[in-house]
Amino acid sequence: MNDQISPKEFLASEGAAEWRVLGDGGTAYFPTGSFAAGARLVQAISELPGVEEQKPDIDVRHDGVTVRMVSFVEGYGGMTRGHADLARRISAAARAVGLSADPSKVQSLLVIPGATDRAKVMPFWRAVLGYEPRRDSPAEDLVDPRARTVPFWFEQMKEPRADGGGAIHVAVWVPYEQAKARIAAALAAGGRMVRDEFAPSWWTLADAAGNEADIATVKDRD
Repeated sequence: MNDQISPKEFLASEGAAEWRVLGDGGTAYFPTGSFAAGARLVQAISELPGVEEQKPDIDVRHDGVTVRMVSFVEGYGGMTRGHADLARRISAAARAVGLSADPSKVQSLLVIPGATDRAKVMPFWRAVLGYEPRRDSPAEDLVDPRARTVPFWFEQMKEPRADGGGAIHVAVWVPYEQAKARIAAALAAGGRMVRDEFAPSWWTLADAAGNEADIATVKDRD
């Protein structure tokens, strides 16, 4: 795929000011206030040239519309110049129906099981979830074939937990400018910082019981 672009290039592209890049692609959230307004936006998006080729994921709720764009093909997972061009046109279409995006409202979630032999545990999770291997990383990722629910990334652990049990945590992807506020809120709510040496790509926090969560961004991931 010769038109692939990095998160930094996507965000720097013309008309992408209202968009943010999360772990699962370029994303924008448009507050609408009603299903009717959301339906008008989706109708406008459906009429844009190239929308069938770029295949955006669109989630419509009673008060807003979320649009996500990403491609997973053999050997590549990410965004393309076609996505950047469509993002610009979607924002323009939203303005034409009186809507604008709110970048502070986007986030996505990733579940991360850890194992010393991930190839041994992935078939179990594939069967339980009804998921399929992600095309660009089939040895590491399982995804909902209809892109409805949370993806799973299987982390290769060097050694098992001291108690012999499994390990699983979540990653919450947020825009970079939202990360520090999210971390501060988690710490104020009784959490603790486990590690921050990988910041600003991610910070790992834990609750009072030791359950972990990453606050993740695409910063420095190009």
